[in-house]
Amino acid sequence: MPIAARARLANRLIVLAAAGLVVAGLAACDAKSSSSPSGPSILPTADPSTRQVTVVGTGEVQGRPDTLNAQVSIEATAPDVTAAMNQTSDRMQAMINALVGSGIDRNDIATTNVTLQPQYGGGVNNPTIVAYQASNSINVKIRNLNNASQTLGLIGTTGGEATRINSVSFAIDDDSQLVKDARTRAFDDAKDRAEQYAQLAGLTLGDVISISESEGTTPSPPPAPMPRAAMEAVPLEPGQQTVGFSVTVIWELT
Repeated sequence: MPIAARARLANRLIVLAAAGLVVAGLAACDAKSSSSPSGPSILPTADPSTRQVTVVGTGEVQGRPDTLNAQVSIEATAPDVTAAMNQTSDRMQAMINALVGSGIDRNDIATTNVTLQPQYGGGVNNPTIVAYQASNSINVKIRNLNNASQTLGLIGTTGGEATRINSVSFAIDDDSQLVKDARTRAFDDAKDRAEQYAQLAGLTLGDVISISESEGTTPSPPPAPMPRAAMEAVPLEPGQQTVGFSVTVIWELT
C-alpha cells in the first residue's frame, strides 16, 4: 500500500476512536446526572406484587365433652389354654350382654385386643409353663353421661374380680362446629396481625396469596386407671376440652 494511503487510513481510525470516547463520556455523564438527587432515580425498585406479609393466627374454643370412652378387659389365669380362654370369653360375653341390656348400642362396643400368654415357673435355670393368662379387651363408648357412673358400676359387677377397667377418657363426639369457630378465630387473629403490620409499614392489606392450617385438639388429662373391684357408682367430671387451630396466611401488601 502506498505511504499516502496508509496515512489516510490511520487518520480515519484515530477519528473513530476519538468519537467512541466522546460517546462513552456522554453516556457516563448522563448516568451520573440521572441518578443525582435533583433528578428522577432510575435505581431498581421492588415490584409491588412481591410485597408480602406472612402471619400466623391462632384460635381456640372450648366445649364440654358428651361421651365417655372406657377401656375394659377381662383377665383369667388357668392351668391350660382352653380353660383360660373360656373363662375370659364367658365373662366378657356376659358383660357385653349386660351393657346392651342397659341401653348401650352394640355398635358402641368394640373389641380392641385379645391375648393369651404362658406363665412360667421353676426359676431362671428351669423355666416351665405353669399356667396361661388370657385377656379380652373392649372399648365402650358411653353416650349418656348421666348414666356413665352406673355403667361403670355395671361393668365391675358383671365381670367381678376378673374385671380390669384400664382407663376412661372423655370426648366430644361431634366437634365440627367447634372446629369452625376455632378456624374463624384463627383467621381473624391472623388478619388483625397482618393489618397492624401493613399499617406500621405505611401500606395497605391486599389480596390473600395463600392459606395453610393445622388443627389441634388439646387433649384431656391422661386417663386414670380405675379400681379393679366391683363398683356401684363412680364419681365422674367431664370438664372441658379445647379445640384449637393455627393458620398461616400470606397477604399481598399494596
